[in-house]
Amino acid sequence: MVWLLVLALLVVAAAVYYYWPKSGGGNPGAGNTPPTAGSGGRGGRGAGITPVVAARAKKGDISVYVVALGNVTPLSTVTIKSRVDGQLMEVKYKEGDIVQQGAPLVEIDTRPYQAVLVQAEGQLLRDQALLDNANVDLSRYAGLLKQNAIPEQQYATQQALVKQEEGVVKNDQGQIDAAKLNLTYCHITAYITGRVGLRLVDAGNIVHASDSTGLVVITQVQPISIVFTIPEDQLQTVLTRYRAGQKLSVEGWDRDMHKKIASGALATMDNQIDQTTGTLRLRAIYPNSDFALFPNQFVNVKLLVEQKHGVVLIPNVAVQLTTDTKYVYLVKPDSTVTVRNIVAGTIEGDQTEVVSGLNPGDAVVMQGVDKLNEGSKVVVTIPGEQPAGGRGSQGGRGGTGKAGRGKAQ
Repeated sequence: MVWLLVLALLVVAAAVYYYWPKSGGGNPGAGNTPPTAGSGGRGGRGAGITPVVAARAKKGDISVYVVALGNVTPLSTVTIKSRVDGQLMEVKYKEGDIVQQGAPLVEIDTRPYQAVLVQAEGQLLRDQALLDNANVDLSRYAGLLKQNAIPEQQYATQQALVKQEEGVVKNDQGQIDAAKLNLTYCHITAYITGRVGLRLVDAGNIVHASDSTGLVVITQVQPISIVFTIPEDQLQTVLTRYRAGQKLSVEGWDRDMHKKIASGALATMDNQIDQTTGTLRLRAIYPNSDFALFPNQFVNVKLLVEQKHGVVLIPNVAVQLTTDTKYVYLVKPDSTVTVRNIVAGTIEGDQTEVVSGLNPGDAVVMQGVDKLNEGSKVVVTIPGEQPAGGRGSQGGRGGTGKAGRGKAQ
């Protein structure tokens, strides 16, 4: 029994020895409350100097955006169809090309319609001759009627015959115009300037005016638009500036919000809110000179609604979060850090607006926060600033040095 007691004491001693040095650590950024003095950790009292990278709060401008998902929508899309029946003789475009309005696209066999035109012109000549002869007889009957040489009924009948021949001639002219129009329809041109899609019908096929599918689709790509939606609770902010005549900038970004694709302006908005989603559709117009926007592409849009000037800005990475507060590690003149609660405003890009809690010139820690607690001693590196020399390099007075034993590795 004695040896069992000795063995148990040895196990307890080993456990105490193993766990005792690790009981004071902590991650200041992972808890629900900011770290406080006396909470221990590597950066607490009695520990070594912790190297950190900091940035100074500065005054600057920041933009307020409404961010939404949008769809690139052409201003015009035309499906080219044949308006006559016939054989497709020639395709004069290359798939994917930009074609100008009026440029030739497709040729349909004109010979049947040319023959119809000749027939109509011949019929017109025949009927025009009959009309001319009827007019001559009418003039002769008019003279005889004055001499009472013919009955008045004969003159009236000749007048009616002239009217009939005039109608026949006019109908013939209509047949000629229709034949010429069909000939024009055989030469199909681009209705708008835009990019042509893939060919839907090859040369040699017979096409009909009643075909449901077209010959090719032309999509206008310059300019082009993006249609996007915003929540109705953000409508008044946008509507106030829109009705005041302000030009509201709308940027198009890729799906990951890493690259700006295009810059445009708000053109118009829908006339009613979608009750099922509580959103309103808006349209922005883009020159698209580099063809960066592609029809039916999904993009992110950033609608600029306000520009704030002279506000306090810090990098986003310096802001630490708890469940109900935001705070930063503020570097004090004695090269120690203190937890400072802040009220954050607009976040844009990698910058955060600080409404209260900091002043311009305050240094806040960006890197190394996981080793800090309230009162931790630090040696600070601020990008773009020359490190202080001498004793101040260890965080005594300047708080920005990195020489001596406190130099960051």
